[in-house]
Amino acid sequence: MISSTHLHAMAIHFPIALLIIGFLSELIAFIIKKPFFRQTAFYLLLLGTLGTIVSYLSGNAAGEGIEEGSLGKAIELHEQAATITLWLTIVTALVYLGIYFFNYSKKWARIASIILFAGVIVAISRTGYLGGQLVYKHGAGVQLELPDFSNPDIENENN
Repeated sequence: MISSTHLHAMAIHFPIALLIIGFLSELIAFIIKKPFFRQTAFYLLLLGTLGTIVSYLSGNAAGEGIEEGSLGKAIELHEQAATITLWLTIVTALVYLGIYFFNYSKKWARIASIILFAGVIVAISRTGYLGGQLVYKHGAGVQLELPDFSNPDIENENN
């Protein structure tokens, strides 16, 4: 069975990549005015938002019950950053959906949505940095010793 810690580690890379590439596509679309890049940015933002929701939920489950000491403080800081990222990503996706479905083409709205998308990239970068600190500085989710597979009792505990 996959633990929530492993699920979070597997899921988190998708929204990071999707949102960054989506933002770069949006910038390219703004500069060279090709609809392909704008549509790509829109769909990557939607997929990245779904990935952000999955990552947030799996991260909450992975950090459940750890509240004391420096690890607890680091997890709390990462969780706060993740909450900001989650809501900012959802709001940005809703703005893009509104612009897309209502075919709103005012330049100020486009610039505002790009700035909002840039905020998502800053937020997800900060959240990712804090998550990296959890793993590489505090050892969160890292198995520090290898199991003794020569002992059948330990092998049965893992199943």
